Amino acid sequence: MSLFSHDIKTMDDLFVHQLRDIYYAEKQIVNALPEMIQKAQDPTLKQGFETHLGETKNHVKRLEEVFRLHGKEAKGVDCPAIDGIIEEAEDVAGEVEDKQVLDAALIAAAQDVEHYEITRYGSLVAWAKQLGRGDCANLLQQNLEEEKATDKKLTSLAESAVNRKAA
Repeated sequence: MSLFSHDIKTMDDLFVHQLRDIYYAEKQIVNALPEMIQKAQDPTLKQGFETHLGETKNHVKRLEEVFRLHGKEAKGVDCPAIDGIIEEAEDVAGEVEDKQVLDAALIAAAQDVEHYEITRYGSLVAWAKQLGRGDCANLLQQNLEEEKATDKKLTSLAESAVNRKAA
């Protein structure tokens, strides 16, 4: 189902569609992070990815709770955007021979993912509030805050160490 599918007629339909989109994305990220952990050379980056894997598993659980609260089945819809971001990250990581440059590439790829998630969660929080679903908005806001914090940590790590080593 594309974003502008005939199946989306109401704000609630749009909310549920985007919820299914981010649910699929989070599950894909859970699958992709172990490879990123394995490829990371910088110990702080490796630990950051491990921490974020745990957070991402919690994001999935929160999303399942949002589905439950909203009276909908927890299921994903194909998300070509996240599939493309992950595929591009795998392609780039496969082409980098210098391990320090690889860490810089992994950070950039992780931030691509984070930025995608931040946009999705930002919209979902606003829509949940508009639909009078403060309970859902609060859970989604927790995921959003964690995604923003991860993005900041990645930027800090890149600027303070990884990019310098790669250069």
